Amino acid sequence: MKYDKEEKGIVDAYEKGKMTLSTPTRKEIEAIKATARKTLIKNKRITIRLYDHDYQGIQKKAIEMGIPYQTLISGLIHRYIEGDLISKVG
Repeated sequence: MKYDKEEKGIVDAYEKGKMTLSTPTRKEIEAIKATARKTLIKNKRITIRLYDHDYQGIQKKAIEMGIPYQTLISGLIHRYIEGDLISKVG
């Protein structure tokens, strides 16, 4: 398995006994499960109108990525909202 620099540091520290794994408490497990449920639920449906050129481009990119085009659009919106994508002004 390939690790990035940070992951390799963690694995090395664990293997050298500098880190130990802890068992999460029942409360921590429930919090993780609740977060996962909230993250995975898509409960809003929207309708948008696109230029044909943009629609074709989105479909092409989605095919290249091997995902449905709706998933691509949803991911782009999510990344923009989270600040991972920025808009060019001017």
